[in-house]
Amino acid sequence: MAKIIDGKAVSAAVKDALKARMPELEARYGRRPCLCVIIVGENPASKVYVRNKVRAAQYVGMESRLVELPERTSEAELLSLIAELNADSGVDGVLVQLPLPRHIDAQKVIEAIAVEKDVDGFHVLNAGSLWVGRPCSVPCTPKGILRLIDSTGVGIEGKTAVVIGRSNIVGKPVAKLLLDRNATVVLAHSRTPDLKSFTLQADILVVAVGKERVVTGDMVKPGAVVIDVGMNRRADGSLTGDVEFETASQAAGWITPVPGGVGPMTIAMLMENTVDCFLAARVSA
Repeated sequence: MAKIIDGKAVSAAVKDALKARMPELEARYGRRPCLCVIIVGENPASKVYVRNKVRAAQYVGMESRLVELPERTSEAELLSLIAELNADSGVDGVLVQLPLPRHIDAQKVIEAIAVEKDVDGFHVLNAGSLWVGRPCSVPCTPKGILRLIDSTGVGIEGKTAVVIGRSNIVGKPVAKLLLDRNATVVLAHSRTPDLKSFTLQADILVVAVGKERVVTGDMVKPGAVVIDVGMNRRADGSLTGDVEFETASQAAGWITPVPGGVGPMTIAMLMENTVDCFLAARVSA
């Protein structure tokens, strides 16, 4: 039976460490890091995510700003607001909650955020820097996944890691982070034939497809570390991941639950990225 990787506990430790640093940062630099979160429209899930991010910032003790804009907000109005925040020396991180209303080009908005304030790590210059090994804001979920793997004590170097999912937000960057840690990485996806033949080789298995039961217990190598990034809502309202937890946990050595695994780490890494952006600005000033 697999050991549970407690994302809530690891996340709490990260946030507590950041919280302990706040008085020293304020004393040294005259203020605390500041995160500005923007939400456009009334998407219920987005509102929950935003509320959790603001609460985390408040817990850590950094400054936070929440800008709530109506659905009818134009692309030009949103871009103008981002330009103002880019120029505001009191703001260190800018995050625009996705998805955006259809009439707004999300990629244009992401690339309008100053690269040095892109705490999500989605800007094309941050993405490019990640792939060529230059300093950058690392996307929060992949960064959190690596932290969860490290929490198990299982070394990454020399291991075979299989990542299922090729999104720019999770699959591709987490594959690169694993490669940087000297894993042998296979990047698979929903159209990979005979997926099981690859997953059974995985010492580390990261599943980020967004589809229920993509991986079942018979697809897991005994003793593997299994990271389930999926968050799927069933008809009864309950949440489930991309991995069939009941069977996979019988084979795996370590496994993340859903919820309570990767999700809390994404927010913790957002807090860490904001502090990193704050410090980087002080160094370059």
